[in-house]
Amino acid sequence: MRWQPFHNTFYMLCSALRRSLAQPARRFTTRAVEGFTGSIGNTPLIYLKALSEQTGSSIFGKAEFQNPGGSIKDRAAIGIVLDAEKKGLIKPGGTIVEGTAGNTGIGLAHVCRSKGYRCVIFMPDTQSQEKIDLLRMLGAGVYPVPAVPYENPKNYNHQAKEYAQKLDNAIWTDQFDNTANTYAHYITTGPEIWEQTEGKVDGFICSTGTGGTLAGVGKCLKEKSNGKSQIWLADPPGSVLYTYISSGGKLVERTGSSITEGIGQGRVTANLGTFINELDGALHVPDEQSIAMLYQLLDTEGLYVGASTALNVVAAVELARKLGKGSRVVTVLCDGAYRYQSRLFSKKWLQSKGLFDAVPEHLRKYTVLD
Repeated sequence: MRWQPFHNTFYMLCSALRRSLAQPARRFTTRAVEGFTGSIGNTPLIYLKALSEQTGSSIFGKAEFQNPGGSIKDRAAIGIVLDAEKKGLIKPGGTIVEGTAGNTGIGLAHVCRSKGYRCVIFMPDTQSQEKIDLLRMLGAGVYPVPAVPYENPKNYNHQAKEYAQKLDNAIWTDQFDNTANTYAHYITTGPEIWEQTEGKVDGFICSTGTGGTLAGVGKCLKEKSNGKSQIWLADPPGSVLYTYISSGGKLVERTGSSITEGIGQGRVTANLGTFINELDGALHVPDEQSIAMLYQLLDTEGLYVGASTALNVVAAVELARKLGKGSRVVTVLCDGAYRYQSRLFSKKWLQSKGLFDAVPEHLRKYTVLD
């Protein structure tokens, strides 16, 4: 009987712990899936508590960094490959070639490994070493080439196309203008967001590189909401899309640059072109705001994300303020920071870009890589 007081105390502690953890559990939405490709999608929708409380709105981020290849581009990769297979454009043992700033290439390299294809990637030589190393570790042939405008014949996309044309049983996946990219988001990402928000989406906003995510999700949400959901584009420095949309269709020459990777454009891609006339607006986000948000998300939400994700969240906050208190805004958390950490968390690198002062002083403790 001498153990009874201990037993009672232990039982009360366990009961208290259960009550403190009594939050709705995430449901398992599928049974076991087949391989890498079967695990793409069905990512969580994260309520960003601190930012929501600051704005009086509900701000959500679609956790695309939880895709098996680590980014939202897994969706485009599998969508484009499945489309090519369906059309008979690629046969077993063939080669898949793409021009990419990194994440689509990583997604394609994973898909190729799982399906038995060879993968070749052409990319701008401005991309992070982490991305290049990962592509090579996944068995892809990687060709970093000088970063030149799309109009230049030596642009990485054109070089990828020419390389594929010289091979038998090979395709250039053409992620920027292959609308299978948009369709992949129209049938997966968009419906997931609609279900996860229970059909309550006042606004969706994200940046765009190929335009597939924005166009596919936008089209889906517009249809499901009968046009009530507002769809906005977020744009970094060096891109022409904010000006294009704000001016009603005037395409200006591209100038400047951004520390964000894989987003921003100097033209309207075929993917974006499927939806651009239905956009409700666009927001321009300076690099300083993206850097500040990147550190804020780490400190207040525990989210270790890249600069394009931080830009998206800055834009989501601004859109929530435009739509007013009580609005529900969704954006995309594209990928994690581990692919960029040697830059984004380096004091020396940030100083070289004139961005160290953008990091809030109380958050500079995270700039640990020098």
